[in-house]
Amino acid sequence: MALYLDVHKHIPGLTAAAIAGAHAKDLEVQAKHGVKYLKYWFDEGTEKAFCLVEAPSKEAAAAVHREAHGLVADEINEVREGA
Repeated sequence: MALYLDVHKHIPGLTAAAIAGAHAKDLEVQAKHGVKYLKYWFDEGTEKAFCLVEAPSKEAAAAVHREAHGLVADEINEVREGA
């Protein structure tokens, strides 16, 4: 399974509570798409967020966000883990 980092460049009103809620919704639907959302990072000041996900494709990763809460990423990049 590939590893992806998605980038949300601007989520208006982004808060720690709001992104935690969105992540919880991702976890509820991810199995349906063969996806596993692993971690997320965010900056309330710039309203940016990043999600690390194992998925069979970029499309599958996007489908989870779309179904769970509608906050589809601006970019989804395949990445490899390093030390």
